[in-house]
Amino acid sequence: MNIVLIAHDSKKKLMQNFCIAYRGILSKHDVYATSTTGQLVESASGVSVHKFLAGHLGGVEQIATQIESNQMDLVIFLRDNTNGMPHNNDFHNILTLCDTYNIPLASNLASAELLIKALERGDLDWRVLYKH
Repeated sequence: MNIVLIAHDSKKKLMQNFCIAYRGILSKHDVYATSTTGQLVESASGVSVHKFLAGHLGGVEQIATQIESNQMDLVIFLRDNTNGMPHNNDFHNILTLCDTYNIPLASNLASAELLIKALERGDLDWRVLYKH
């Protein structure tokens, strides 16, 4: 499965900790991320990450293109709602695309943990059939 990781700056440490905790599951899949998040995840967890551009340099748009082409199976986007971030439109765009193309999306730690455990159990295997 292709898993996307995106984290606003204030959530990057949380994303690192999440990936350390679930590296056993993540390492069995193809993981994609924006550049900065990908580098942090790789260095903290040892999970290999395919990196797009940094989010503010077009990485989120690259990911959106992959979602539109039905290339991604799961998106974990840990976002910061508290300070009117200029990239909040990015989340709205990713949310809309995930809804449109039936891509499971987690926007907080609780939903990320539920989805990663579902992935481990095989509950997301339907994505393979949905792609064809």
